[in-house]
Parts: sequence; structure tokens; C-alpha cells
Amino acid sequence: MSVLRPRTGRRIVALTAGAAAAALALSACTPASDAPTAAPDWELTAETPAPSGDIDSFTWANYAEPYSLDYAYAFDYADNMVLSNVCESLLRLNPDYTLSPGLAEAYEQTSPTTWVYTIREGVSFHDGTPLTAADVVASMSRHLDPAVGSSWYSVYQNVASIEQTGDRQVTVTTTIPDSQFNLGLGGSAGVIESAATLAADGTDYGNSTGLVNCTGPFELSEWKSGESITLTRFDGYWDESLRAKSGEVRFVFMNDATARVNALKSGDVDGSWMLPVDGIPQLQASGAGDVYFGLSTATSNLIVSNLDGPLGDLRVRKALMFALDRQGILDAAAKGYGEVSNALTQESVWGGASATTRDEAFSGLEEYPNDLEQAKALVEEAGVAGQKIVFATAPIGNDFTVVSQATAAAAQSIGLEAEIKTVTPNAYTALFSDPSAREGVDLFYTVWYLSSPDPLEMYGVLRTGEFSNYGNWSNPEFDELATQAVGTMDPEERAKLTSRLQHIANEELPWLPLFAGPMPVFVGERITGVAPSIAFLYYPWAATIGAR
Repeated sequence: MSVLRPRTGRRIVALTAGAAAAALALSACTPASDAPTAAPDWELTAETPAPSGDIDSFTWANYAEPYSLDYAYAFDYADNMVLSNVCESLLRLNPDYTLSPGLAEAYEQTSPTTWVYTIREGVSFHDGTPLTAADVVASMSRHLDPAVGSSWYSVYQNVASIEQTGDRQVTVTTTIPDSQFNLGLGGSAGVIESAATLAADGTDYGNSTGLVNCTGPFELSEWKSGESITLTRFDGYWDESLRAKSGEVRFVFMNDATARVNALKSGDVDGSWMLPVDGIPQLQASGAGDVYFGLSTATSNLIVSNLDGPLGDLRVRKALMFALDRQGILDAAAKGYGEVSNALTQESVWGGASATTRDEAFSGLEEYPNDLEQAKALVEEAGVAGQKIVFATAPIGNDFTVVSQATAAAAQSIGLEAEIKTVTPNAYTALFSDPSAREGVDLFYTVWYLSSPDPLEMYGVLRTGEFSNYGNWSNPEFDELATQAVGTMDPEERAKLTSRLQHIANEELPWLPLFAGPMPVFVGERITGVAPSIAFLYYPWAATIGAR
């Protein structure tokens, strides 16, 4: 799956979620017409039982080999589920999607455009050298270097300078007030590496030859290309509360979903994130461990990439929403694990909002029930009957097949002509990074997750001119609100503005929301202690796993 990630100067969230997640999370399922009528019985779990003690080692299945463990390119599930245990960020994104101090023991906004970070004392890299402010400057500055082409550039897009301003102090100056910059430092955008290692390893940094040298509870000790990655406990780790309970973790690369499920059932592998949904009942019945469902920030959506065709008319976008059997799509694509969504965010990223504001954000949204008569009337009113829309898809995962077929059928049922354009995974990736690849394409599918605890991360990408505003949708009221929200530092006030953005997006449909689901994980009978949460991408989740 490494082919699903180009190097780019802008962030391409949908690649990680839309392409890679689909490939690993979903296996064969029945067509929508044969979908189960009853939703599966599941509930969110925040914590698994505490370990009884330490364990020598455990094995974890990764659906693919990481593209890179260079934090500047670590932008997929396969990469970050490993890297999060080895490298650390200035801030720590916790399993409940809150932020707390990480390698920065303190941080302060001293002016609307200035952030000051106090670097933690007593932290060592895995080679034994101490963490310094100079390491922080070197690590962060790579995101601004065009020669690096960081996948996390969007977090730094408003940064004017990164400077050491004291023995343990780093000051970041932005060109405008930017509430999103600091929030982004709990993910890979905030990872700190040894400046000496970066200089010494050069282009080999983060690959199977150069490895990495960070500060996390595990160190990267071996990477066998095409086979496995082994982490060993770092005894010099600074945070006693997250000292690793396992002496070793071995990640095995298992692309085949059936093989992955069989390995978990047999006990050959102790655990895995993002389970193939068809395998969940098998695993639950196997007696080999437990399946848990954790917090997620991802939503499944259709991206409208061409507003010059029929979908440029809001009535047609609404008609397609009314024509889509979204519950049937959820049942077929995800076996009912989740719920139909009318928003492009989950409540999990609204932690900075009051309960009242969060309720306002999700209440009163257009529901778009399955209503073919209303959909047909809108198409006729718009005068586009018989016109064609093109849906791009790829042989990546079963949800791609389900969504593409269901969307084409919905379009045809309301008087539009629909073409499914199947491209290679590489070509599908290009839809997110190359405007020319989107020529002649009206719609494509994504599962879009957020890497910071703020829903504005989602709606900020829909402003006029933003790189990830793939259909070039433009709404002056939306732009004004979004820009105001970016410059609003108070979380509650920013959430109120973002609530309005969510309602506008729900009404104007620049993207068509489908459904949202949990993050599944399997924990074998030998181990326990993991916190089920999509925060495994950035939080050292493996450190908490020990013996049952």
C-alpha cells in the first residue's frame, strides 16, 4: 500500500483515510440489496482491563508495510501506528482526543502570532544524547523546507519563523493569528528528532536502512523490508507513567485480510487495529481474545470534485443525497458498524465546545432521508435529466465497490446518466494531489479523519482556494466565518463559529456525508491494557499493553 502516498507539499488527509483505510478495514460483503436488516451489537470502550504485569513480547498485525517512518511523511495508518510508539511530539494527543504537554513541558501564546515552547528537561534520545531546543528547531523547520516536501506542511502554512530563544525555549511566529497551529503539534507535525541524526542519515532517515532515533518508550531496533518491524523497550524513557510494559513489540505486515483474521484467531498474532468487518464475528466467536470498538474521528463522504457539471447545482447535490440509501450503504460497506451521518465530523473532535454548542452543531441538520420522488423532482427542476456524472473509484477495498455502485444506481434512478470510472490505486491517489487527475471526474469517495481535537481542521479545508477544496466550492459567508474561526483562540467561541460552518456545509453539500463508525481493535488472550482509540496514530498505545 505504499503506492498510496505521494510526497507532496500539502497535506492529503484523504489518502490515508480514503485509500489505505478502505483497503485494510473492509473485506468482501454483500450488495446493498442483501444487507443485513439488524445493526450489530456494539458499544464504545475507552479502556481495556489493566495488565497483571509486564510481558516479554507481543506481536501485532499491520495491514501494510509503512511507506516511511520519517515523521515528515508518516501520514498513513500503517506508518503512524508504529511511529507513535517510537517518536514523540511537542504535545501529546491522548486517547480521549485531548492535548497535554509532551516534549514541551509548557507552552504559551505570548501574542496573537507568537507561541513559546519550554522544552522538557531530562529527556534523552534513544542513542543517549539529550534533547535540546536546537533539536526542536531542526525537526520543526523541516516542514518548511520545499526540498523535504512534508506531508504536514498545512500545519505550518502560516509559520514565519522557528527560533531558539533560550536554553530550553523555542519561539514560533506566525504570519496571522492561527489557532490551528498549536493544535496540530500533537500529531506527526510535532514530532522531534535528533538534529544530529537528521544530518547524518540524510535521505536514508526513516527508511529500513537509516531507521530513526527519537525519545519514545520504544526504540526502533529492526526493519526487515517486506516482513516486519521490531521495537524494543527504551529503558531510558523519561515518562515513568508510560514506561513500556512489554520488552519487545513485533509488527508483521499482513496485506491479506483473511490471513490477518486467521492469524488472530489462531493466536499467531496477538492484536490488530482496524479489523476487516467480515472478520469481526469470527473473532468474537473464536475465544482467542476480545474485539473492542473505540473512539474515531473519521467520516465516510463523497467529494464533489466538479461544480461545472450537473453537481454544480445545489438541487442536484441534494437530489443525489435523497436518492442514496445511506443506511444500505453502511450495512453493506461496514456491516452496520456505525451510523448514517449528516455532518463531516464526529462529536469526538468537539471536546473544546460546551455541551450546548456541541448539541447545536449536530442538531437541526438536514437529514436527507431516502426519498426518490423528491430527488426526481429536484433533478427535473434543475433541468439536468439525462446529463452524465462520472464517479472515480479503484480496486482498493470493498467499500469502494459498494459506494461506487450505490452512487451510480442512485444517480440513474433519478434520471441522470452515471459512469463508474475505475482507475489504478496510484491514479486514485492522484485525485487528491493533482488537479489534472480530477478532470472529467464529478465524484470520488473518501474516509476523512482528523489529526487534531478541533472540527475546524475539517471545515478549514473547504475555504475558497484551499488545496483540499477539490471541487473549488466557494461560499463567501463560509470563508469569512472560517477565517474568523482560525484567528479565534478561545475554544468555545471558535466552536460556535465552527458550528455555523457545519450547518452551511450540511446545507450546501460541497461534500456529501455518508456515515461514521468506530475504531475496531482485537486484543488477544495473552495481552491487555490498550486504549481503543484512533489516537493510536499519535499516542504510544503499545507501551500500555502488558500481560493478562
